[in-house]
Amino acid sequence: MRPVRVAAIACAAALAIIAPILLSGFHTGLRSVTPDEPGAAESELETTQIVGIRTFTPPADIRVETDAVYGTKEDGAMLTLDICSPPEAPALAVDSGADATVSVTAAEAAVAVEDVLRPAVVSIHGGSWARGDKGNSDWRGVCEWFASEGFVAFSLNYRLVPDAIFPAAIDDVSLAVEWIRDPENAARFGIDPDRIGAFGGSAGGNLAALLGARGSGSLTEGARVAAVAELSGPVDLEFDSLIAGQASPGLRKIVLDYLGCASFDDCAQAHDASPITALDPTDPPVFIGASTEEFIPLEQSSGYAAALAELGIPHELQAVPGVLHSIGILDEGMRAQVAAFLHAHLG
Repeated sequence: MRPVRVAAIACAAALAIIAPILLSGFHTGLRSVTPDEPGAAESELETTQIVGIRTFTPPADIRVETDAVYGTKEDGAMLTLDICSPPEAPALAVDSGADATVSVTAAEAAVAVEDVLRPAVVSIHGGSWARGDKGNSDWRGVCEWFASEGFVAFSLNYRLVPDAIFPAAIDDVSLAVEWIRDPENAARFGIDPDRIGAFGGSAGGNLAALLGARGSGSLTEGARVAAVAELSGPVDLEFDSLIAGQASPGLRKIVLDYLGCASFDDCAQAHDASPITALDPTDPPVFIGASTEEFIPLEQSSGYAAALAELGIPHELQAVPGVLHSIGILDEGMRAQVAAFLHAHLG
């Protein structure tokens, strides 16, 4: 049990307020990584239909905090995330003597605080690693949906192509997990740092899967996560796999731009950016969702499931008919499956 101290929470809150001020003193030319081109922040769900996550209506009592700075890079890029939290748990008064009005002992309060610590989910938007934003309506919907399920969701931005190529995005996502897991931030947001999961769609699915596969050993330290759910993620970026899986020329071009390679002939990054090549038996459980005829070949998902099975890593694969992509398939049925998976593995 890890008692959460009021003093630590207060200190963390104060630090969160002054951190951007302190950072500005050490970095000149601070800039946001939010896309500034017209349409660049739009969702990867390129349809006006009310499908997928758009069928979710958030409850009114979800709390949203925007643009918390989780890191500042050497070039001045400020990395930010939004936090979507479930309604606050009732506060407890601790019995400090005969004059106390509520008879809750300090030990009982510590147990109660531990009981209300929530699992966290890192939510990673898609957009070909080159566009998209944590705050667009679709991904805000994802963030609020996770909060409605009892998770504290951290929806983050990361550096994008062409300003930054691999491994910038996965380095940013890893930094976000470390920031969330920091004891002061974990206390501030009321999360259990041992129960952090990752969710992503499309390019964000690749990053969520790579986050799960990167490193080895304990799932409660550093940037490791305890569970992964990804939708429509390209998980094998090597040329042989893309050709065998009948990836379109457009997808191959997107991958090359992300990797910073002119061709696949001499592109070691393709191996390093592929979650399927980084798996080991200590990696977390994975939920894989895809549609059967979408932009990302289904062989990417089925091959990933086979690789997980070979290593004995718990996983689920859910393929649905049609052409919808990423959070376009996150309808009520898929939401129920993803939530059940994450609840089962994050507690």
